[in-house]
Amino acid sequence: MKVNKHVQVKGKSQKWKDVRSKRCRPSIKTSDLDSSTVLVRVIKEQQVSAKKKPSVKRLKNKAKTVSDHKIKPSESGVSKPNPQTNGSLMFPLDTEGEDLQDLKEYSQMIHRNGPQTSADSWDIKFGRLEGEALHNSAQRGDRHNHAVLVMQKDETLCFRGKCFLTCLYGRVEVMGFTIEEGQKSYPLYSPASHCPLTVRALETSHFHRNDRAEASQILQKYLPPASRKRLLKKITLASSVILVEPMETPLTRFLSSFTHLSELFSPPASELLSAVLDTPLNGLGVIPLTSAIEGLKMSRSYRDALNIAVSACRGDMDGCAVILVCGTKNVGKSTFIRILINTLLNHTSSVDYLEGDLGQTEFTPAGCLSLLTVREPLLGPPFTHQNTPEHMIYYGDLSCEPDLSRYLESLKSLWRRRPKSRETPFIINTMGWVKGFGLQLLVDLIRFLPVSHVIQLSHGGTNQCPPLTPEFLRTAHGCQTHPPAQTAMDEFTESLSPPKNYSHLAVQADFKGVARQGTAKHQRSNEQRELSLMAYLSQLQSSEPGPVRPLHSLTPYQVPHTVVALGVIHSEVAPSHVFHAFNASLVALCCLTEKVTSKGGPVLLPQAPVCPCVGFGVLRGVDMGRGLYFVLSPVDPSVLRKVNCLLLGAVSLPSCILTTQADSDGETPYVTTDYSFDLTGAGKLRVFKGLMRPSHAGMQ
Repeated sequence: MKVNKHVQVKGKSQKWKDVRSKRCRPSIKTSDLDSSTVLVRVIKEQQVSAKKKPSVKRLKNKAKTVSDHKIKPSESGVSKPNPQTNGSLMFPLDTEGEDLQDLKEYSQMIHRNGPQTSADSWDIKFGRLEGEALHNSAQRGDRHNHAVLVMQKDETLCFRGKCFLTCLYGRVEVMGFTIEEGQKSYPLYSPASHCPLTVRALETSHFHRNDRAEASQILQKYLPPASRKRLLKKITLASSVILVEPMETPLTRFLSSFTHLSELFSPPASELLSAVLDTPLNGLGVIPLTSAIEGLKMSRSYRDALNIAVSACRGDMDGCAVILVCGTKNVGKSTFIRILINTLLNHTSSVDYLEGDLGQTEFTPAGCLSLLTVREPLLGPPFTHQNTPEHMIYYGDLSCEPDLSRYLESLKSLWRRRPKSRETPFIINTMGWVKGFGLQLLVDLIRFLPVSHVIQLSHGGTNQCPPLTPEFLRTAHGCQTHPPAQTAMDEFTESLSPPKNYSHLAVQADFKGVARQGTAKHQRSNEQRELSLMAYLSQLQSSEPGPVRPLHSLTPYQVPHTVVALGVIHSEVAPSHVFHAFNASLVALCCLTEKVTSKGGPVLLPQAPVCPCVGFGVLRGVDMGRGLYFVLSPVDPSVLRKVNCLLLGAVSLPSCILTTQADSDGETPYVTTDYSFDLTGAGKLRVFKGLMRPSHAGMQ
């Protein structure tokens, strides 16, 4: 059965083109998204109590050390900058610090293409916008419920919350992606489940413009005269001006309807004392944080690896770059990949991505292997950018350990579906399983695929697995390959001409909590998987503002028993119990190549197939009398007509989806205490209580 394939436009190569198009987003009805009253009261009480504690007086005349974020410029005088093709400026300062030099090298990647410039350099200053500086730099346009913020070069805004961000003047960077004036608004998500987002003002390349006159015309559209006058005093040629608007989408409305997720976009308890209140941004769903909260931290090796990978993708090597990212759990692989993709999108219109991590997927619910093309920046955690891949296979489990062969065959099947003529960068994500069979799987993947770069993340100055260098692969054994082995299988090398060697880049992760799973609310891996699945199910809701509808109030599709096959791929279930297992469960909608034939009853698959998956649904009920399945799914009906297989895996519906949908009689559909343990797979809903394993107790 064929699925929709990506259609490539013929003609001139579009590998590296200027993608600074003026994209527009549809207008939304903004509403006053003031911060929770309870949250504000709690924060104020915490801050007041902290002020009552005795503090130590600081000597006014004592010499102060220079912090990492406040590095003074060279005193040798102002030097001429070197113009770059992307509009960035390099400062040849001999006395600059190592951290400053690292930041400049990283900044060269994130700037977008622009005109060359030649003007005197501006003072290099670093600082977090907070306190009085933040109040003086932002003004609220209450008439249209938005705020305008002026940022000087290299100033940062670290925050919790969600908003639409538009660059009105200059340019800013978020997670490696550069947002310039004239572009569309971008949604920013900074929930408590992940590291807070940071907006950083970049250097502008328009030194020939009249800064005050042009900025005045821009601000006139958004602010009243008094507020506009106050901000104009702070605008210089090195300034950036951004517009912050509240954001409310079907996803955010759906998530906030659940009590335990109502404060998802608010600061966690550990950040309450660092929240900046009573700013023009607070009422728009944005809560700034002080410099006590570090934000994203990148080590020197982290930035070096990004530099090398981006340079390779920009044409420093023959053919397209195929970058495999690996490392143990909780070392920041997903964050590294997001920054890498965002940085590449500054220079190209798309990046190809192969998902190989079953437990922490980026664009789909857990348990999937997928191949897709990324065209929009990733400015939030996975649940904020759930997408429909061009090709997807449902593995049905959070680990590939039960069936290593099916895992490898699924990835090879996805790779074959990539057009061989594509020249876009290719990123491969892998699991955090790097020992035993997990290490052998990595060896197989490097041999099977024409990998040009292996980026290996580790922590603590030690390698959690052997360095996956070309020398190591010459003697390493895989699950399906053994030395000596070529770089790629013959079936993959017909037109790709993979290199005989590859570059190995070692990255040392250096951030707070590295190699440890988060213990705060929403930070555990199982909670993040539930968020991704709930984000997918939010597509069942109406796009218009209104109350969230429970599952039993949505109209399902009716599917005859005779046209689809059923398969349980994570466990053995007796045929007489299959309907019990499928009822009120998450099912993958798949397409078998063989036609499903039935003699009047349901069709059951004897083993797990490797077949395309087009999406997911909830099997709401089974009508044995009429021979019908009732399925809820956000997949388009034209695609659903191709589905002839429903697969049940180990990924289950979040319990809150079922327990919060009371009907008119006060009963909760699908939830009962009257069940039999004699049924295969029967049992209580699993409730995570946040208890820590004894073996992990000493790691905190």
